[in-house]
Amino acid sequence: MSKLKDKVAVITGGNSGIGYGIASSFSDEGAIGAITGRNKETLKSSLETLNPNFIALEGDITRKDDLDRIFKTTSEKFGKIDVLVVNAGGVVDGVPMETITDITEEHYDKYMDLNLKGAYFTVKASLPYLKDGASIILIGSSAAHRAAPGMTVYGAAKAAVISMAKGISLDLLSRNIRVNVLSPGTIRTPAFDKMIPAESVNDVLQTWVDIIPVGRAGQPSDIGNAAVFLASDDSQFVVGTEILSDGGMTNISLMR
Repeated sequence: MSKLKDKVAVITGGNSGIGYGIASSFSDEGAIGAITGRNKETLKSSLETLNPNFIALEGDITRKDDLDRIFKTTSEKFGKIDVLVVNAGGVVDGVPMETITDITEEHYDKYMDLNLKGAYFTVKASLPYLKDGASIILIGSSAAHRAAPGMTVYGAAKAAVISMAKGISLDLLSRNIRVNVLSPGTIRTPAFDKMIPAESVNDVLQTWVDIIPVGRAGQPSDIGNAAVFLASDDSQFVVGTEILSDGGMTNISLMR
């Protein structure tokens, strides 16, 4: 298993959930590089399961100084970067997902700053350290394609990420850097426990599973496997597009 042998990767938010699933798949395929996150403990525990050619860097993607340090440190240790996975995002700690009748401007800004602005400036900060011909993978969401209660702002941010990938692809054509989006559907990660009261998690998860054509929730490894394709040379003709990894939920309707 060596589709990514010796490719230098940076996976933001690689310390848990989908990001860790991607980091694990990259590690299995021979990649080297860095995972980032804000939680020291999960960074440490995640790093212990990856191949020894990975490092863990604490940092917040909404802070420019952290981003600059992450890319500079990675490049100094491993050389130019082959793959960037812009995964950090999702639920804002302590900020509920709300409908338009309830959301405040402050909460709106926090979701957009993490999921859209953070993604944009992560890419911008990486550019001096990326190889020509590198692969950038932005993590979107099936929420960009279908409305769900309380997820309007989050879905809008992810829809903008999908559009942004096309524009950044155009901006970086001269360097042969390809930019694509990988959009998960319902993936069983710790994020569920942040969004939903503990006593309701299983019921809510089952509600989602009931509308997934393949009949199960996704696992972080499902997203990791798709990310390996986008990071590898197998995807050299895939540019400015989106891969939906959602078990068919967006494009196939179950008539019941």
